[in-house]
Amino acid sequence: MSPGQTPPGPHPVDDGLVRRLVAGQFPRWAELPVRRFPSGGTVNAMFRLGDDMAVRLPLTRGGAADVSLEQEWLPRLAPRLPVAVPEALAAGEPAEGYPWPWSVYRWLAGENPVAGALDEPVFLAEDLAGFVAAMRGVALPGAPAAYRGGPLAALDAPTRAAIEELRGIPEEGVDCDAVTAVWEDAVRAPAWDGPPVWLHADLMPGNLLVGGGRLTAVIDFGCTGAGDPACDLFPAWNLLPAGAREVFREALGVDDATWARGRARTLSQALIALPYYRETNPAMAGNARHVIRAVLEER
Repeated sequence: MSPGQTPPGPHPVDDGLVRRLVAGQFPRWAELPVRRFPSGGTVNAMFRLGDDMAVRLPLTRGGAADVSLEQEWLPRLAPRLPVAVPEALAAGEPAEGYPWPWSVYRWLAGENPVAGALDEPVFLAEDLAGFVAAMRGVALPGAPAAYRGGPLAALDAPTRAAIEELRGIPEEGVDCDAVTAVWEDAVRAPAWDGPPVWLHADLMPGNLLVGGGRLTAVIDFGCTGAGDPACDLFPAWNLLPAGAREVFREALGVDDATWARGRARTLSQALIALPYYRETNPAMAGNARHVIRAVLEER
């Protein structure tokens, strides 16, 4: 989200709407209980459908475009990846006043990891590296451009605008000169000049599921596609502590320039998210603060 940009408000959804949509289009599931699943996400709403399924409804027009993307690519990506990914069981259509396509998925068990409270950070780092490496190794032709896969320079203006916005929020305590220096160093680093690789492109803690400290699933592939491999280094700063971060880097064999771009991309996302979500989404704002601290501590 660019600073100063105000998107249309999310479309209202509730249990009753989901029951009507399911009953009208998939009557075999009409008697199953529906309950909203709490999430810090901003693009989709998730509802449990019985014990084994989930209904996922976009909250915005932009999120609606992700439905067809996932339904097209997830079945082809799934057998090539080392952990579970969402499995679409049915594709819903607009109805009952709800304007966009939606999906029914098989339920994936697990919990979102929390930065600073990981049970097995080194094992999780290894698992994340295995997932990222597997994505990079996908050779499926016709990949769309990843949502965050373009040149780092394209983020320069919104990142600088976010830094200036944070200067006006002194209570956040962001060292704006220090983050500017990190950003400028990265922008001067060599740009990615290799072939684009497959990316998840949104490896936030809320899109990861863990069990027993290990990665069990990766969800929300709405940003997936091909681009700069630095885009899938986000967990190094938004989740992993310093020691596990190095394990993650070594397992992927990341060179200095790619590491700098990955750090800067993660920082940019955090800088833009913090002023936007600080009063409306505690989970997103909290992770943004964590990223800023992690990046500055690494300097």
